[in-house]
Amino acid sequence: QVQLVESGGGSVQAGGSLRLSCAASGYIDRSYCMGWFRQDPGKEREKVATIDRFGSISYADSVKGRFTVSRDNAKNTLDLQMNSLKPEDTAMYYCAAAKTLWGQCKEYTYWGQGTQVTVSS
Repeated sequence: QVQLVESGGGSVQAGGSLRLSCAASGYIDRSYCMGWFRQDPGKEREKVATIDRFGSISYADSVKGRFTVSRDNAKNTLDLQMNSLKPEDTAMYYCAAAKTLWGQCKEYTYWGQGTQVTVSS
């Protein structure tokens, strides 16, 4: 089993910054894909940023240039630095992990409990 625990959420004014952290434990190693997703009530969950076993990173267009994802395989952690936050970034942010097959990320099946980010205008 894989356990994911997020931290670092909170409330901030527009233009501010927050850093989210995800601590992974259990049977997880660098072969897993990891990522950040978010969901606002009444909306579908969306990808924020993912990083695969080779270190390739993908960002949602809405966060490019503002958010930076980083992974420490030695510590089994995944961070998300969020700058220039906007009210539309308000959501519950989830850390997730996925096994890989032939180097490709499979479905994200391991999820943390989430951490709330609220950005006020």
